[in-house]
Amino acid sequence: MLARFRKPAVSAGRSGDQPVSGAEANGDQGHRLRAPSALHAFNRYEIKYLVDTAEAAELREEIGQRLDPDRHSGDRGYGIWSVYYDTRQLRFYWEKIEGLKFRRKLRVRHYGDRFAVEDGTPVFVEIKQRVNRVTQKRRVRLPYRDALRLCDGRRMVEHEPAQRAFLEEVLDLVLRLDLRAVAMTGYIRHAYVGRDADVGLRVTFDHRVRGRDRDLHLGADAQNRLIVPARKTIVEVKANERVPYWLTDLTARRNLQVVRVSKYCQSVEAHGLAPRSIFHVPGHDLDLHLDHDLDHESGRPRPAALSEA
Repeated sequence: MLARFRKPAVSAGRSGDQPVSGAEANGDQGHRLRAPSALHAFNRYEIKYLVDTAEAAELREEIGQRLDPDRHSGDRGYGIWSVYYDTRQLRFYWEKIEGLKFRRKLRVRHYGDRFAVEDGTPVFVEIKQRVNRVTQKRRVRLPYRDALRLCDGRRMVEHEPAQRAFLEEVLDLVLRLDLRAVAMTGYIRHAYVGRDADVGLRVTFDHRVRGRDRDLHLGADAQNRLIVPARKTIVEVKANERVPYWLTDLTARRNLQVVRVSKYCQSVEAHGLAPRSIFHVPGHDLDLHLDHDLDHESGRPRPAALSEA
């Protein structure tokens, strides 16, 4: 599918999402940067599919024969929570909908149990941008209080020398475009990483995709709603250079169709912040009354107010 795109990837690190140890995160589950640099950056190609959860389970089993499970996924997977920043006119949202060849978005992201997020919890401040068909992501890890001071308070924070240029870019973006927190997304991820000839390949399965448009503190005891149907899973193939033939054959054999779906756009549209686009996942079968007794990220009982969390 993307075999024709053979431009070499530019990478300052590997693209996997790696939780930090409990000691590093003060007991909370965050993510370790694989690169030694204080700034983590990479380029890659990304392809998305929207599949039934039952078929996703079959795909995971088949892909698991060729790829290794992310060592942090476990049986339950892990949670990913992101707060997205945009202009009052939703500039980044519309850039995505209109399919601009160059577009970007700013977000603050946490990996793990969101109920444990505190001021000192490690999070990532990220700029993710698309240049033609290539996705580029740059990010730095900061304590949550510093991420808020930078993106909400619009003030520079203490940093390592290698982080300065990126943090100045974030601050300039926030000030120049008057960015503010607009929407939040969260989901459970199971991930697989390539080995041998497939090093650099990553396949992720995201399900129970939720969001909200208020109470946008990562650790807020707030209610979310499903923004992708409960029976659907977003499968994403991420490759530094090209997708291996065995994987393109697998997707063709299963007749998987490439989709343009953005979790951020889904959240914006689901909460009425913008009209639903032609790329919106149909919401007629959203199940807003999940009755699970346990929180999937932590395994502990969920607060009553978070029945859709």
